Amino acid sequence: MLFLNYTPDFNDLEMGIYKYVATNIEKVVLMRIRELAEVTHCSTATILRFCRKFDCEGFSEFKIKLRLYLDENLEKYAKAGQYSVDTMSLTHFITRFPDDFYKEKIEHCLKILDEKELVWFLGYGSSNIVAEYGAMYFSSLVNMSVNISDTLNQPLNHLGQGIGKNTCVIVLSVGGETKNIIQQLNQFLEAKSQVISITNSPDSTIAKLSDVNIPYYIKTEKIGDSDVTSQIPVIYILEYLAKEYRRRKNI
Repeated sequence: MLFLNYTPDFNDLEMGIYKYVATNIEKVVLMRIRELAEVTHCSTATILRFCRKFDCEGFSEFKIKLRLYLDENLEKYAKAGQYSVDTMSLTHFITRFPDDFYKEKIEHCLKILDEKELVWFLGYGSSNIVAEYGAMYFSSLVNMSVNISDTLNQPLNHLGQGIGKNTCVIVLSVGGETKNIIQQLNQFLEAKSQVISITNSPDSTIAKLSDVNIPYYIKTEKIGDSDVTSQIPVIYILEYLAKEYRRRKNI
């Protein structure tokens, strides 16, 4: 049933919610909880109880899992011509970004940035290109920021002792398993630097090594061996983070 491998025990009202969700998945992933409650003629509390029957703590988590389920069935939906895949995926990310799930992540990031004097950016492949942009963008708005273009370089080896505690590392990685990045990250962790990572999933090694991870949950795409997953969510998060930090500091 949807993304579960069993059928929950629904009452009549919950069955009505399920029928609406199952037949309007592409709409529900863009809805707010009050909107779903309104169209299914129930309360937000009922929606939350419904979500818990899908092993979700709240509506935000339910929408994320529902979106992933939708992505796994893209071929079927695309053949039906129900929506444009790329547009839908990116629109869904931007629509859910104001949710409490992301607000808490951003607050944690801002607290870390407020305590640091230097920000390092780290990425590989297309993520390195975005990391370079992120370093320039942050330098123009907030803290001094530097991109590590060579993942084999160990910058802390050339700096004074104790600099690690005053630095933050923002790591960009789609899959979160790049070996060179993980090795680099371990050095920063040993130097007591704090780590913010932006990855597609919170279950990767890089995400788990981070003080705070911001996942964006979009469909990964490859052409041959090349990862061509969209970097738009990453750029959106970086720009939002930099502008929000600047706004609060009244720079």
